[in-house]
Amino acid sequence: MKNVLIISSSLRKESNSEALANEFARGAADAGNNVEVITLRGKEIHFCQGCLACQNTQKCVIKDDAPLIVGKMHDADVIVFASPIYYDEMSGQLKTLLDRANPLYPSDYRFCDIYMLTSAAENEPSTPERAVNGLTGWIDCFEKARLVATVFAGGVNDPNEIQGHPALEKAYSLGKNV
Repeated sequence: MKNVLIISSSLRKESNSEALANEFARGAADAGNNVEVITLRGKEIHFCQGCLACQNTQKCVIKDDAPLIVGKMHDADVIVFASPIYYDEMSGQLKTLLDRANPLYPSDYRFCDIYMLTSAAENEPSTPERAVNGLTGWIDCFEKARLVATVFAGGVNDPNEIQGHPALEKAYSLGKNV
């Protein structure tokens, strides 16, 4: 049994990327894992100040919702990031959270396996590449971590438009096989 943390970064209710997150969560739970889904919607997450105090203390000096989420990231075996694609990149809220996860760098974090789930109105196979590259840059800073797989749902824009999209089945399957 693994501790699976899924972070949904869409601020839209019933978003397509959150539907992917929920399907991954359902698969992981069906396989008997401990699963927690966190949405960044409604969370207060400020920009990193670059003070680097966290490199000595493993705690961020900013008092908002990020330290609690980063603590959950620290203790997870598997982290799944779900993001809408905006202008060929991950959501700003997800990028801000990744920057705020700097206290993890010098720590004895648990996570090894990372997944990325994305959705976009565009349907080109290259649409998620920059978002995946951005996440890979973050993962490269953690020698125990690796990007295991990605799922992209293209051609979906409106809330719940993803219903029936084959990416949902793929997200469930990945979760089931964590």
